[in-house]
Amino acid sequence: MNNKNKKRRKMISTKNIQAGGDKISKVLEPGNTEVKINRVYLDRVPWSEEAYNLMYDCEGPDLGESFEGFNVDRDNPEAGKYAGQVGRIRASRWTFEDKTINDISFSRDLEILKNLKYLCDATDCADWLSEQDNKHETIESLVDKLNTDKPYANKFMRACIGGKEYQNKDGYTNYDLFFPKFSKMGIPYEAITTDVAKSRISTFSDTEHIIKFKPKTVDGFAPEDKPAVVDEFDLD
Repeated sequence: MNNKNKKRRKMISTKNIQAGGDKISKVLEPGNTEVKINRVYLDRVPWSEEAYNLMYDCEGPDLGESFEGFNVDRDNPEAGKYAGQVGRIRASRWTFEDKTINDISFSRDLEILKNLKYLCDATDCADWLSEQDNKHETIESLVDKLNTDKPYANKFMRACIGGKEYQNKDGYTNYDLFFPKFSKMGIPYEAITTDVAKSRISTFSDTEHIIKFKPKTVDGFAPEDKPAVVDEFDLD
């Protein structure tokens, strides 16, 4: 064979390799950080018509021009992108509902009100909550008004975020985020203006604040059957 007819192979370059391992996630993850609230709303759970999760759409600090966050409005790319990581965080690991545990009764609306007070205290809008006294017949009306007025807007808090692991449709581990409970040992969030020496923020602990994923073991799956997994949420 004539050597002139041989195709010259492109040499392998070992420079400027883009490994991608240092790419910053667009999504908030469990840990100690700072967040602001973009939206507050009630999310009804599928197994009860009366129980709610109180949800906070949160955003982390501005990560600079090199960070490309999710679109603020998925239907309008011209609206720009989030400047920081984002995530939906439940106000509590547990749902809010009327219930009795160990002979102690809990009121859904009262427990939600307590969490709204914590949030308003941490975002310097306690006066707004006071002004709502006797203006709402339902907890839904109060939360809707809070989200319309947004007195919490653009006010960062120090926070400790916990999470429950789950596997997305591609088999990767993600987190259903929640704020840990308030206790004498620490609190899940506080005003960023709080003196650091007086801070009561819980120190994140993988053991204390992460609920590990436990795969379900089911015998007798047909070849085409698969255990159900939760799809990864997308704020884009």
